[in-house]
Amino acid sequence: MSVIYFLISISIIVAVFFLVAFIKAVQSGQYDDDYTPSVRMLFDDEIINTTKNKNQLNITEEKQ
Repeated sequence: MSVIYFLISISIIVAVFFLVAFIKAVQSGQYDDDYTPSVRMLFDDEIINTTKNKNQLNITEEKQ
């Protein structure tokens, strides 16, 4: 029975170690995404509204 207590205590220590390592990595910026915002403008994900009402048609005609 004492072996179970020993294994549980060791597993809790290892879990705390990994939690501290994860928190330190997050605080140091390890998981910051610097690449995606720079290439986001290259992807065309916008939905183009093909229906026009009278106000939109008049505004585009006035600009031309």
